[in-house]
Amino acid sequence: MLCDLDNVIRFYDTTQLSALERSVDLPEGATTDVAYSPEIDLPLLLGRITPDEWAGTIAARLPGRVTEVQGYELGYALARAPFRADEAVVALLRRVRERLPLVLVTNASVQLEEDLVLLGIDDLADHVVSSAREGVAKPDRAIYETAAARAGVAVERCLFVDDRQENVDAAVALGMTGLLYREPADLEGALSPVLAG
Repeated sequence: MLCDLDNVIRFYDTTQLSALERSVDLPEGATTDVAYSPEIDLPLLLGRITPDEWAGTIAARLPGRVTEVQGYELGYALARAPFRADEAVVALLRRVRERLPLVLVTNASVQLEEDLVLLGIDDLADHVVSSAREGVAKPDRAIYETAAARAGVAVERCLFVDDRQENVDAAVALGMTGLLYREPADLEGALSPVLAG
């Protein structure tokens, strides 16, 4: 089983960011619109910049809408947003790992390993395939092929779980079974044959 991390296992609390946006008359989500544009986000996900450098890049793209200081506050509020693991999903994945290999496949920054420790799930998977360490990000086929190789199985025997349709589509195009994640029940339903066996 190949499983995404963010918005499947890990969830961010952007309450502080939203409050900051309101305080400077920015619409909620304006910072993330800038931050997650490919030209800003991809260098972070490929390990070319750190999360703090990413925050600075976000700030540099907000001038005209906010002051330089406000831009940095917004960038850092996103880059350092607190996060938590969904315990129901973690428990389900721990059960799955007792029966088959589990590989986390995530577009993440160079601090992923530290984040997994903070989440208490650094032992959750058999392997972790991170875009920042591999130098390639989903939906590039190479990251899926790397993950299947780490699991030790052919791509046709992999179940790939992600919250983004384009990432699921790329996995399916390679011959994997894909699951678009929305809630724990989605995952539980897909895994019921494995867990019942």
